[in-house]
Amino acid sequence: MVSLTPNLRSFLFFSFLALSQRYKNPCFVRSFELSMAVTKIYIVYYSLHGHVETMAREILRGANAVPDVEATLWQVPETLPEKILEKVKAAPRPDDVAEIRPEQLAEADGFLFGFPSRFGVMASQVMTFFDNTNDLWTSQALAGKPAGIFWSTGFHGGGQELAALTAVTSLAHHGMIFVPLGYTFGKGMYEMGEVKGGSPYGSGTYAADGSREPTELEIQLANYHGKYFAGIAKKLKKR
Repeated sequence: MVSLTPNLRSFLFFSFLALSQRYKNPCFVRSFELSMAVTKIYIVYYSLHGHVETMAREILRGANAVPDVEATLWQVPETLPEKILEKVKAAPRPDDVAEIRPEQLAEADGFLFGFPSRFGVMASQVMTFFDNTNDLWTSQALAGKPAGIFWSTGFHGGGQELAALTAVTSLAHHGMIFVPLGYTFGKGMYEMGEVKGGSPYGSGTYAADGSREPTELEIQLANYHGKYFAGIAKKLKKR
C-alpha cells in the first residue's frame, strides 16, 4: 500500500464530496475522511548517553513504514545543570529533534515514551515532564489515546520490567490506553543465546557502563515496536 500525497488526498476528497452531494449521502465523505486520516504519533524521549535516542530513531523508522502514519521525534527538556552533564560525559543533544512542551501532546493521536531507568523508575527528566502535564490531566485531553513505552537500563537488575510497570501509572492517570508488545515479536522474544533488552511491556536495551550499544536484535525489536504500535494507533483512530 502506498501513502497518498497531499494533492491526491485533496483530489479524492473533492471527488467524494461531489458524489455525496449528487447522491445526498454524507456517508461518502465520512467514509473517505476515516480512510484518508493521518495518524499522528509522537515519540517522546529522554536520552543521556544516546542509547534511548538510538532506539527512538529505529522506532520512528518502524512507525513511519506504516501507511498513513506520521511519526515525529521529540525530546523532553534537560533538567541537569551543564556542569553535571559534563561530569557524566553526556552525549550532545541532537539538533534535529525539538524539545516538546506538555501542551503539544494534545496534537497527537498516540505516543511512545522512551527513557533510561533510574533506580527502577523512569529518569527524573521524564517524570518532571509528566509533572508539568497537569492541565492535560485536569481536562483529560489525552484520555483514550494509545501509548507505549521503551527504555534502557544499565544491567539485568536495573529495571527492565520494573521501570516499565512504574511508568504505566503516568499513562493511567491521563486515561491513556497502554499498548504492550506482548510476545508478538516472535522467536526474538525467546532468544536465550545473548543478553537483550525489552519485555512484553515494550522494547528496551542495556547500556552497561555506557559503552554498550543496542544490539542488532534490540534494534530489530525497536523497529517492530514502532510498526506494531503504529498499526494499533491507526486502528483506534478509525473507530
